[in-house]
Amino acid sequence: MKQNAPATVLITGASGAIGQALARIYAKPDVYLILQGRNPETLNALADTCKAQGADVTTRMLDLRDIPSLQSWLAEISVTHLPDLIIANAGININHGSKRQGEIWQDIEALLELNIKSTIALVNGVIPAMRKRGSGQIALISSLAGYYGLPVTPSYCASKAAIKAYGEAMRGWLAREGIQVNVVMPGYIKSEMCDAMPGPKPFLMMPDKAARIIASGLARNKARISFPFPLNFGTWLLAVLPAAWSLKIVRLLNYGG
Repeated sequence: MKQNAPATVLITGASGAIGQALARIYAKPDVYLILQGRNPETLNALADTCKAQGADVTTRMLDLRDIPSLQSWLAEISVTHLPDLIIANAGININHGSKRQGEIWQDIEALLELNIKSTIALVNGVIPAMRKRGSGQIALISSLAGYYGLPVTPSYCASKAAIKAYGEAMRGWLAREGIQVNVVMPGYIKSEMCDAMPGPKPFLMMPDKAARIIASGLARNKARISFPFPLNFGTWLLAVLPAAWSLKIVRLLNYGG
């Protein structure tokens, strides 16, 4: 079912590579963009670009891990500018390190708070107003890493698997109320975060192309927007093969940590 073009769009993590690309896609006349990020220079420059394309734009500098502040902000925009589309894009990644020293607990905690806790808090904060209105769309940015846990990035994979499962559950619960939930599972997208990840990066994609695929999938209300195909199939296969086979494959591909 094709979705109506959203008039109000909220994007978290808008100062990141995918967030910026998505904002530029949705920036059009008669569209109100709400852009959240933590890099003021990038966020302000993006806002100027989107305004030049005709959109009405507001920005919000906010650490989403500050849940009370996040909830207060969501309560405010639920009254003033309840989004038609929310793209929960904010996230970070960590890994074991170049010398396999292991993930640091403080980094793990920060990752889980942002990738999982703040994402669920975001959805939870807008659902009451969307249910009352009887419409809305929420896109949760997971990852193909959510299919199978890669030894090089265990906490990141765990967080993206959690968001995948949460999004699928929420879609089933809210569909009858006119609220669509979509799980987005990209592969490797060119960005600072991607560059910092260890291991090979097959089928690396530029952010603008990834954003077009995501926007197209959201317009068609696809339950799962996973791409690119070869990597999508490969990561899905790792999840269904016998565990011993999958582990041998990831080690052969230099993802063994």
